[in-house]
Amino acid sequence: MAGRAGGGAAGRGVRDRPRDRPEPRTPGEPCSPPGPPGTPDKSAPGQAVVGRVFDKLARLHDHIYCAVAGSLADVQAVADMAAYHLELHSMELESSPPVVAAANVVKNIIYKYRDDLSANMLVAGWDPQKGGQVYGTLGGMLTRQPFAVGGSGSIYIYSYVDSAYRPGMTLAECRRFTTEAIALAMGRDTVSGGVIYLVTITASGVEHQVISGKDLPQFFDK
Repeated sequence: MAGRAGGGAAGRGVRDRPRDRPEPRTPGEPCSPPGPPGTPDKSAPGQAVVGRVFDKLARLHDHIYCAVAGSLADVQAVADMAAYHLELHSMELESSPPVVAAANVVKNIIYKYRDDLSANMLVAGWDPQKGGQVYGTLGGMLTRQPFAVGGSGSIYIYSYVDSAYRPGMTLAECRRFTTEAIALAMGRDTVSGGVIYLVTITASGVEHQVISGKDLPQFFDK
């Protein structure tokens, strides 16, 4: 399935897409390793929310996911192409690819089509060599970070994540950090909202969690 999806995405010819499409405003935010990547579920081109329930955590391989922000068609195409390349890479290696390899694949695709795609993707995962890792790929530049945020909602929470993050957090603390950061962004950003999708990636496997509106952290807001 990964091969077909990747082949279809690659074969559409992204350079034929119009350049005057609306700017995307979809948020995505992963936590630090070994914590979970997470996103809210709304998707929007420009100011109109066109998707109220969309999981913006895309699986790239068994222990590797990416959080996406940007034009939905663009980020889905990039994720499909990356998953296709990583499946081939794992067959050559006869083992799972390292997280940095996945991040480089995503980075190269985004850079190659930087004039045609609107895609911001944060790659997170776990491998035996380096443990939990988070990489930013903005504009085709690869940076490893202890945590990363992106998308339209991220501009509201930089002070919070800078203050709340600390090295050596437990898994429960990482989940709380991610959930609170996204909930704060959802409270301020008009096109962030709905539910929160979390994926916790560790050596033992991948755990998915959906946090609905009634279970979100509450903060002061007149």
